[in-house]
This record gives sequence, structure tokens and C-alpha cells, in this order.
Amino acid sequence: MVSTPRSGRSPREVTAAGVVVFGPGKTVLLVHRPKYDDWSFPKGKLDRGEHAVAAAVRETMEETGVAVSLGPPLSDQCYAVNAGTKRVHYWTGRPLGRHDVTAYAANDEIDEVRWVPLDKAAGKLTYDRDRETLAEALAFRKRTRPLILQRHALARARGQWRKDDRLRPLLVPGHRQAQRLIPLLAAYNARRLVSSGSLRCVQTLEAYAAAAETAIEVDETFSEEDATPKGARRALLSLVSELFEAPRSAGALVICTHRPVLPWLFEALALDDIELEKGELAVVHLRRGKVLAVERHQPG
Repeated sequence: MVSTPRSGRSPREVTAAGVVVFGPGKTVLLVHRPKYDDWSFPKGKLDRGEHAVAAAVRETMEETGVAVSLGPPLSDQCYAVNAGTKRVHYWTGRPLGRHDVTAYAANDEIDEVRWVPLDKAAGKLTYDRDRETLAEALAFRKRTRPLILQRHALARARGQWRKDDRLRPLLVPGHRQAQRLIPLLAAYNARRLVSSGSLRCVQTLEAYAAAAETAIEVDETFSEEDATPKGARRALLSLVSELFEAPRSAGALVICTHRPVLPWLFEALALDDIELEKGELAVVHLRRGKVLAVERHQPG
């Protein structure tokens, strides 16, 4: 499954994002809205120009006080509202660090937040559409590990560059893409960053690395000049193995590379090539080395 949530809004469609957050002891996080007297998942509308991935994490934090890391995507909900139609993009998620909600301060929008046992959650939810989303999410209740394959952002044109191609830098729009990557990579708790040694790849990750206070590892195995099909596949599978050996707190793995190298990496994962645009990323959700879901996102 390859999912590509939209971040824009049509005139008659309200776009929102939410998370089915699985917690300790086989529980799920639900919120009560006094205005509607309903129980549902944390969710909310996208801010102008905001990506759905970022909105899902932000709204969950605002409505519950729980920071989350996203797991596999779920089917959209689409239903009628006064303004026309509402589309809600959903993901599964897990708490990052603190998950206690007993100190949550009730307000006019959300007056109660509760970890509900999974065997009672369907009965607690108000809407059939949420019960359907919960049923879908249960297939992803066991933890997955995200591998993010990132194509470098917009760079100087190759034909206009007379120096070593490894030194070809990002354009101003490319730096903007790199800035917009920050909330996307943060949504999956990206902690290990591996990059081709080419400047355009390193610069694609620099803004996020600074924001997340983590380092960029340079691996020329993923560079356009040094990569080979066999070498790239071997390096990827080695990194995936290390990902599963690392503690959960190690977060997601990001590999930033080039268009000619990416097909070899997808092949190593037994996936068809996803022809990523510059700056675009593919999030591959893995469990025990098996691909459970794939989604792709363009930061803009």
C-alpha cells in the first residue's frame, strides 16, 4: 500500500488529520468533545500550508498532551459536514516518552482524555466510521520500524555546474524543501540520518539534523558516483538489520540518496520502484524485515 495524503484543501472539502494511538497494556487513546458529546480519536484540521503528517502529530499533542511517533497509515475517513465534505487522514501511532494523561487540563474543546482498553474501545466510540478505523488499525497494533528513503531536494542543474558534481549545492527552493522536511521527519521520530556524501544530499538533511540535535552519517555507498546495485543493496540491508537491533528509542532510519540509486534500494526491499521527485520521501514500515505499508510525501 502506497499512501500519499494531500496537504491542500478544495473549496468544499475540509481536510484534517488524526492518530489512532496505541498505548501500554493494550489500550488506545480516546478524547471526549463536550460540544458534540462524542468519543473519538484525537484529530484536527490542517493549518494553512501544513502537511497532513505534521498536523496529525500536532493535533494529537494539542488535544491530549501526548507526543507521538507515527506508524503505518490508515484509510481516510470522508463524511458530510456543514461546510461540504470532511476528509480525515489517519495514522497509527505510539507515545514518545510520557503517556500519562491524568494531569490533562480539560477545556471547551476536549474535556476528557482517556486510555481505553482495546476490548472496550469499540463500545466507547460514538461513530461507526471510528469503529471501522479502529478495526483497521488493530492489524498494525504490533510495533513497526520506519525506514525513510529520501531523494535529495532541488539542486543546481547538472548542466550549469562546472565543478565536481559532488559539490553541487541546493537551490533556494531546495533549502525551503529541507526546512519543510523538519516536521515530516520528526513525525516518524527520525533519529539516524545516513546520507550520500554529495553536498546536495547532506544539505537536504542539515536543517532536520540541527532541529533534532542528531548527526548525519556520510556513506559513499549511496553516492551517485560510488554506488553499485550490489553494494547499495548490501548496505541497505545491513542498516535495516541494525535498525531492528537498536532500541525502540532509536527511532526511524533515514537514507538520503539520488534518483539512480533509489531503484536498487526499493528492489532490496522487494518493492517496485517509487519514482520519487526531488525532495520527496518514501516511508517504509517494517516488521521483522517484512514491509507492511509504504507511504510517500512531498514537503513542497
